Amino acid sequence: MSNSLFENKNLRALHRDIGYFFIGLIIAFCVSGILLNHRTQWKPMRYKYDYKQIQTTFRLPKDSVTLDGVKSFNEKNKIADYQGYDFRGDSTLVIFYKGADATISLVNGKAEINMWRQTPVVAQLYFIHMSFRDDNWFKWYSDIFALGLLTIAITGMFLVRGKNSFRKRGWWLALAGLIAPMLAVLLYAGTM
Repeated sequence: MSNSLFENKNLRALHRDIGYFFIGLIIAFCVSGILLNHRTQWKPMRYKYDYKQIQTTFRLPKDSVTLDGVKSFNEKNKIADYQGYDFRGDSTLVIFYKGADATISLVNGKAEINMWRQTPVVAQLYFIHMSFRDDNWFKWYSDIFALGLLTIAITGMFLVRGKNSFRKRGWWLALAGLIAPMLAVLLYAGTM
């Protein structure tokens, strides 16, 4: 039993080495998780780097807006990568482009064209957190990461001995830590 995996020095080594291996992804997921939690307040995938206000010929009624009129607007303002347009309410036209949008008041024809870029580093972290598709190799890597975190959690329960061990003190802290997730499940499970 002297060379057992459950011997304290082996648990410490396993806990430490898995932690070292995944430290970069742990930090990336922590930061991107915070960004995801607050994505409605701050849009991490883009920031406004330029805008201009112009006067257009678009006016009410909204039925007067045509695809030809939108294409003419795009050409006149030298905006490429047109993706479509939509209306917000009855009096606002929004034209979408890759990396830009134009918001036009049909009441007075005033428009604001916004140019967007991805927030450096933050957008890449956000992408990592959101990039799990069935055809993506990173999904499998994240599964290995999840198993690594599980290993870190389990080995961490057995590292400390004595009065501060998991058996004497840690179990009630672990139970207390489960209160918030359980409340979330109870409160929000029916809203999904």
